[in-house]
Amino acid sequence: MSDKLEMTGREAMREAMREAMLADDRVFLMGEDVGRYGGCFAVSAGVLEGFGPDRIRDTPLSEAAFVGAGIGAAMGGMRPIVEIMTVNFSLLALDQIMNNAATLRHMSGGQVGVPLVIRMTTGGGRQLGAQHSHSLDGWYAHIPGLKIVAPGTIDDFRWMLAPALADPDPVIIFENGGLYGAKGEVSDVDPALPIDRAVVRRNGSDLTLITFGGTLSICLDAARQLATLGVDAEVIDLRSLRPLDDETIMASIRRTHRAIVVDEGWRSVGLSGEVSARIMEQSFYELDAPVGRVCTAEVPLPYAHQLEAAALPNVERIVEAGQHAMRGLALETAVA
Repeated sequence: MSDKLEMTGREAMREAMREAMLADDRVFLMGEDVGRYGGCFAVSAGVLEGFGPDRIRDTPLSEAAFVGAGIGAAMGGMRPIVEIMTVNFSLLALDQIMNNAATLRHMSGGQVGVPLVIRMTTGGGRQLGAQHSHSLDGWYAHIPGLKIVAPGTIDDFRWMLAPALADPDPVIIFENGGLYGAKGEVSDVDPALPIDRAVVRRNGSDLTLITFGGTLSICLDAARQLATLGVDAEVIDLRSLRPLDDETIMASIRRTHRAIVVDEGWRSVGLSGEVSARIMEQSFYELDAPVGRVCTAEVPLPYAHQLEAAALPNVERIVEAGQHAMRGLALETAVA
């Protein structure tokens, strides 16, 4: 009998939430339209019928208010899952997230924890315009006191929630919107993989592609295309953005001696720069080429399909970056 099931990303997260609420009466879901409407992306469709309005709570259209309520509930012993519709709306709750959720354990001398999970949709590629296509994962990874995870596989959509809820401190789960409808295999039992560890999704010996979330699939596609060109690329799925798993990254660099970081966020002052800096600090003498970065163009993401696709990281840009790394060339001189 197979030990794998097939689900979409939204189905996997829905099942994870159902399981969490069945296992622990303290767990509840709150957010805009998560109840009768079933969520803007249909992640919570049908869950209200199983758990009722006390545990599936529709909130007013005020991110600061309902994130603050989630923080208070967590401080009071509950285990809230707060859904923010898209990452751009989370900026309206940034004061609550950064100044309260992330700091209360420190400011109380360890007396008060905030065991809160915040889920939010991130990423472009769905023609939602510049205001609803942000990838601000790196912004939140900048904040001490938070843990940031970004599932890139349907299996992680299914199994990351439980350990996030078990964490005594706030965890933000960035869910790439393009993965909600994507299908993938899901283990029928929890693989018990720590959410703060990266995973090598493809082994290779010539080049390391480092990525997370929605760009994992295109990195795997690029690795397959590079293989036809004689380049054996390893693909690392970071999974956790804070903390970063330096050990897995540096072990890969020691094998391949070249690295490309692929990030759907903007390049300037972004997560790709942090990963690149850590490689330079810890593995400089292992490198046979400068660390390259493939990121989203530094523009508000266009609505027009062709322009949006051109702005986002894609297989062609990653393959080109990999070829330049194999020649020991700096990526900036070759790829915009």
